[in-house]
Amino acid sequence: MANGISSAGAAARVARAKEIRGERELSFAKKGLFTAALSGALWGLDGVVLGMALAMAPFTGGTSIYAGGLVGGVLHDGFAGLWLLIYNIMTGRSKEVFRSLNTWPGKLVCIAAVFGGPLAMGGYLLGIKFAGAAYAMGISALYPVVGAVLAQIVLKERITPRVWIGILACVIGAFIMGYAPPEGDAMPNFYLGLGCAAVAAFGWGVEGVLSTYGMDMVDPAVAINLREATSSIVSIVFVLPFVAGLPMLIEAFSHFDSLWLLAIAGLVGGASYLCWYRGFSMCGVGRTMALNITYAIWGLVFSYFMTDVELTANLVVGALVITAGAILIVANPKEILNLRSEA
Repeated sequence: MANGISSAGAAARVARAKEIRGERELSFAKKGLFTAALSGALWGLDGVVLGMALAMAPFTGGTSIYAGGLVGGVLHDGFAGLWLLIYNIMTGRSKEVFRSLNTWPGKLVCIAAVFGGPLAMGGYLLGIKFAGAAYAMGISALYPVVGAVLAQIVLKERITPRVWIGILACVIGAFIMGYAPPEGDAMPNFYLGLGCAAVAAFGWGVEGVLSTYGMDMVDPAVAINLREATSSIVSIVFVLPFVAGLPMLIEAFSHFDSLWLLAIAGLVGGASYLCWYRGFSMCGVGRTMALNITYAIWGLVFSYFMTDVELTANLVVGALVITAGAILIVANPKEILNLRSEA
């Protein structure tokens, strides 16, 4: 009899322990959803602030139409890397930043940064400059399409019918957004801007596939720091000289009005990346990407309140369709809020 009571008590304690563990995991996942959603909101704000900075001197001049956007990208990633280095120093990770450079995962993160930085961030900034922040964010949100296709080719992941529907939705959304430029002559290079934003989507898709291998072995805060630093340095050495951007880069430090906006954008962008990678470990890659790509919608919200952008029907509808399609690509909508399931 005593043994039976003892066994029942032990079983009850085990059940209670599992219940407590489940509640803690659920709470952790909920915080992860908030963190992932915050990454999207911050990236939307980052794009709008960048657009404001690129509309000011010296980024409106230069001997090349590409110089302003690319120089802005260098300064954005440079400031982001600086803010992240300060964060890593304050949290005792500074030695890890330099140690990771000598490891294969760290080197792979740097290689991925070339696609995500000079290629993607450069294209993104040129898209903002030529087509406006709202349009550039909507088109660049196609990056899960690239990631899904490359994952099938490189990682041998199967593309399900749901993903194909999402890809088709994204293509339709991009067409809706870009088939008619804004009225007036304010954006003579509008379609060039859309093309640059599409380059950004390609670069970020490649970065995501490559960084998948490296992120498991490198702390997210350290990896992002390496990513931003690599992006800035490679752009200065290998990109800016070919677009006559170095004189503009030097001149930018004498224009405080635009420089402080880029410093703020770097801070916001760095925080967005931190939230993005933390979301991966807290609530899963699929859910995090599904919430992060809502930056296309956040970009519309912040653009409406902070700039004079005209929210046309094709812009709003296209952004909504792209966001819905991207969510279908990276996660099953029925499982996004089912936190007890695997991501």
